[in-house]
Amino acid sequence: MKLVVADAGSLIGLASISRLYILRRLYQSVTIPRKVFDEITATGEKPGAKAVSESVVSGWTKLVRVKRGNLANSLSLLVDAGEAEAIQLAMEQNADMLLIDDRKGRSIAKKRGIKVVGTGGVLINAKKAGLLEKRIVGFKRIAKRGISFVVWPDSEDS
Repeated sequence: MKLVVADAGSLIGLASISRLYILRRLYQSVTIPRKVFDEITATGEKPGAKAVSESVVSGWTKLVRVKRGNLANSLSLLVDAGEAEAIQLAMEQNADMLLIDDRKGRSIAKKRGIKVVGTGGVLINAKKAGLLEKRIVGFKRIAKRGISFVVWPDSEDS
């Protein structure tokens, strides 16, 4: 089983189109840092807040606190706090991959040797695994909800 750490973007995007289950089917479980959970659920108004909370309660999304240190603090000068903690957690846990869409966050993670996959890559992998009938439907549904993401050239898990 792969150890997958996720930032908020992929969780929000997939939950907004009722496809958060794809992560469980592809990876069995996903690990998120506390800041990512708080970012998604703090107001309860973000797309996917309820679905992400339910995934934590059911146990397939694991909520983990990052170790105290300066890495997340220094990274938060470059990216938001959730992305900084996701990158730090991926490093601490020696994750197989980090689900992240933010361009700057992806670049920082890759420079630290972390394999990155974005929401687009998750949808492509889901299509390959027979979990989606049409990949483009997922892309269009996420875009209609005003959530932006880009399918980067390296976003496909190969």
